[in-house]
Amino acid sequence: MTTDVAIIGGAAIGSAVASFLKAELGFTGRVVVVERDPSYRDCSTTRSAASIRTQFSTAVNIALSRFGFDYLRRADETLAVDGELPPINLVERGYLYLATPAGLQILRANHAVQLAAGAAVSLLTAAALAERFPWLNVDDLAGGAYGEKQEGWFDAYALLHAFRRKARAHGAEYVHGQVVGLERHGDRVTALSLADGSRIAAGAVVNAAGPRAAEVAAMAGIDLPVRPRKRFVFTFESREAPAGVPMVIDPSGVYVRPEGQQFICGTSPPPDRDPDCMDFEIDHTVFEDEIWPALAHRIPAFEALKPLRAWAGHYAMSTLDCNAILGLHPEVANLYFANGFSGHGIQQAAGVGRAIAEMIATGASRSIDVSPLGWARVLEGRPLAERNVI
Repeated sequence: MTTDVAIIGGAAIGSAVASFLKAELGFTGRVVVVERDPSYRDCSTTRSAASIRTQFSTAVNIALSRFGFDYLRRADETLAVDGELPPINLVERGYLYLATPAGLQILRANHAVQLAAGAAVSLLTAAALAERFPWLNVDDLAGGAYGEKQEGWFDAYALLHAFRRKARAHGAEYVHGQVVGLERHGDRVTALSLADGSRIAAGAVVNAAGPRAAEVAAMAGIDLPVRPRKRFVFTFESREAPAGVPMVIDPSGVYVRPEGQQFICGTSPPPDRDPDCMDFEIDHTVFEDEIWPALAHRIPAFEALKPLRAWAGHYAMSTLDCNAILGLHPEVANLYFANGFSGHGIQQAAGVGRAIAEMIATGASRSIDVSPLGWARVLEGRPLAERNVI
């Protein structure tokens, strides 16, 4: 098989690139997406918390999410095929970042970046928090930041299939297979080798392999600082739950948000308990020992709750700076990277899909300036640190 563009990984990022290439930019070349698991049962997209925010500490992440939210808001026109659209169920409700006195300076600095990048975020004192969210324990808080618009959550599975369906409707082809090798000649990758022995010759290649991205990069002789890190998502119900709870980010790192009549929650482990990992085993003591006490302290109504199900998924963690690595590597003229989102890939899928598609079709990302996320900072050791990682 020969194709103009081969995309390795057909989850949200890879399918978004294919969709934008074929449906939005009218790319006339052949596009083939290689996906190892077409059920998408275990991919990062379908196991995510499926939320979107503008409250980042870097302007480029804010721009990507603002683009993504507006794209989702217009999904009926952007992603429908023959008038039909999977139910993305976008809920617009803000993130509520909370800070103790020790974290207030960082909250304020992030807020200044957010306002400068056009995000609608309110900085609230402890007294204002208590008035606006009377169910919140503010005794140890110095303030908070709340997203007034362009934040919320949605159905990640539906979004993935909307991108995939749109891409296929406009001619993109999907191949069930696992890439086990890349043929590289000089400064170009010329072909993909699959586990079944087949070969796909390609004019351009996109690495959208999620937590396996470093394995794919290594096939081309490139060291990509992206590693798989496991995260748990727990669900619960609470009869005493207050109405209108947003996505709450506690200073402890614990998050919680509504999911229908229930709630989902989670937290990130400290670095010394966060090894590279691709299994799906769940440690329920994380909920019992870390999450539940933090929830009960911050939202007293959650002292009485009923744990339900839980699942594990994986972040493609950028070990350099918790920010994505996008675009061409300077030593490989046709290998595009869309990796290392560190937990915010699903919310940036639309923006990244547009950016990478424009790079392939026109030579540059024109809708969003994603140059700060390019390889230059990686090779020069200049981290673009993202402080708001959940």
